[in-house]
Amino acid sequence: MREHWVEVNGVGLRVITAGPVNGSPLVFLHGFPETAALSWRHQLDWFVAKGYRAIAIDQRGYNCSGKPRRVTDYRLELLAEDVIGAIRALGHERVTVVGHDWGAAVAWCLADRHVSVVRRAIILNCPHGVAFKHTLLHNPRQWLLSWYILFFQLPWLPERALAWNNFFWLRRALRTSAHPGTFAAADLAQYTDAWRQPDALRSMLNWYRGLVRYPVMLDPSRKITIPVLMLWGKQDCFLLADMAEASIEMCENGRLIYLPEASHWLQHEKPEEVNPLIHDFLQAG
Repeated sequence: MREHWVEVNGVGLRVITAGPVNGSPLVFLHGFPETAALSWRHQLDWFVAKGYRAIAIDQRGYNCSGKPRRVTDYRLELLAEDVIGAIRALGHERVTVVGHDWGAAVAWCLADRHVSVVRRAIILNCPHGVAFKHTLLHNPRQWLLSWYILFFQLPWLPERALAWNNFFWLRRALRTSAHPGTFAAADLAQYTDAWRQPDALRSMLNWYRGLVRYPVMLDPSRKITIPVLMLWGKQDCFLLADMAEASIEMCENGRLIYLPEASHWLQHEKPEEVNPLIHDFLQAG
């Protein structure tokens, strides 16, 4: 694997690439509170072995990538433009994006507004914005599950709370929301090193603040036109599975597959299922 630094939108991004230069490019986008290498550790080598060009981006605010201070610098449209800039910097015209959690929110945005760059999208446990908004308005259970989003809107207090006792609450959230043994002590130590980067916590939380302060205006009648595969771990303790059905209905050419035994962290827990499902979708064209 090679490490690259690309400058896009005035922000430096750390990008990992692997596999044949002429291989079909797969861009992997991580979510909160992960990093590119850790989020996709079970996917990168697997797809390289299949002949793909694997590209994993530490998105702005995370790990060693740039960390602008303003909340407005974490608008979803700008985060999507970061990915386009990285794709162009690496010399690619069109790619397939694979996103999990917040990375999947960016992938949804790319699939909706940048079809000249994205030919397919694979979404892991993240609803389409229309489905998420509708669920928040009509199902109080999702509000209860999303309580932390409101907490993250507060100034400085969330940063202090999450950094307490060597990031105890973040480490605990990963361990307790995933199947036992998914995140080993060595993994959590690597995550902790990334969270300890200067201004990292503030920047990671600014993704949530940007979502609330600068929401994307979505047209419920507008469909995603490119092929979309959704994989959804049904034991997700953050997001209601009902939103998966509503999300795939926003796609003209979409397929939804549930993984009944997987949690929110399905690419970590079930790579032996997730990887072939993605590969079959890519091979089907």
